[in-house]
Amino acid sequence: MNAHSHTPSCHAEQKGKIDLLLWGSISAVVILYGIFWLFRDLVVDITWLHSLSGAVYTLMNTIWWGILIGIIMVAVLTKIPREFIVAILGSGSGIGGIIRATLAGVLLDLCSHGILMVGAKLYERGASAGQVIAFLVASPWNSFSLTLVLVALIGLKWTLAFIGFSVVIAVISGLLFDLFVKKGVLPANPNRSDLPKDFRFWPAAKAGMKATQYDGAYFSSLFSEGLSGSRPVLRWILFGVVLAGLVQTFLDTASMQTWFGPTIAGLGLTVLVATIMEVCSEGSTPIAADLLNRAGAPGNSFAFLMTGVATDYTEIMILKETTKSWKFALFLPLISLPQVLIISWLMNMIR
Repeated sequence: MNAHSHTPSCHAEQKGKIDLLLWGSISAVVILYGIFWLFRDLVVDITWLHSLSGAVYTLMNTIWWGILIGIIMVAVLTKIPREFIVAILGSGSGIGGIIRATLAGVLLDLCSHGILMVGAKLYERGASAGQVIAFLVASPWNSFSLTLVLVALIGLKWTLAFIGFSVVIAVISGLLFDLFVKKGVLPANPNRSDLPKDFRFWPAAKAGMKATQYDGAYFSSLFSEGLSGSRPVLRWILFGVVLAGLVQTFLDTASMQTWFGPTIAGLGLTVLVATIMEVCSEGSTPIAADLLNRAGAPGNSFAFLMTGVATDYTEIMILKETTKSWKFALFLPLISLPQVLIISWLMNMIR
């Protein structure tokens, strides 16, 4: 299926302008990855370089599949007409559309890095502000594969509690975002479009697929559009990998975990570290499990998983670039973080 019309991307780069953040991050990741892959034994005496290159090597080996699937899904979304996105997610004016977006985020098996690409593309394809926020808040660790890992690490009871509370936060955050858009506090999605009255999903889908020629030119455009649409997100993901490597190199995570008890101070430190650390969902899950099992702080464990979503600078910057609004991006932590803190504190109290 091809889009009926192509709206100019809000991510379009200025011609002739070099994206220093993107290419600088790519260069740093390639160099550090190459050092550990090819010369790890030669730099073992240079402790910081060995640790930094090893952290980047491990992170890239962990998240590459999420990035790849994210690029593929962005490419596929560019081929889906906006009407189909609106029909699948439903109307963004009520709780139905928010719940659909939340469930899509829960069920989609992508890591936090891959999910950002899809969320940005959903906004471009016409999803409401509330739907995009609900999708992003519900997504990063609520995937099928990571849910199984979490069950093995912390048990079924706490896993179901974490999923349930994250869904509640996602729905409430989505509803509040749409309310603020309606009140004029936040900008509306300029890509919004209403469905034609005579639109029928399945007949239109069958007609679109039948009319599409799946030849070399189609798949070539799919590949190029996927890469092009993912570039704004890739720059922040790769920058985040470098930053996470620096944090892991110069800040001992094991030592910090001893301070993460089920107290207000422990919860505050958890939120602070989760905000600073750019950890993918695969990396955050074992740390969150350790906070529950060793520190005895289920609330801190939940906060570590959720705060990475609510305060993650990568997500905030991508929201800013996608919506062209700092206010929109900063409302993500403003709305979702208080909910995370309240629920986490209650978890610690009733553990």
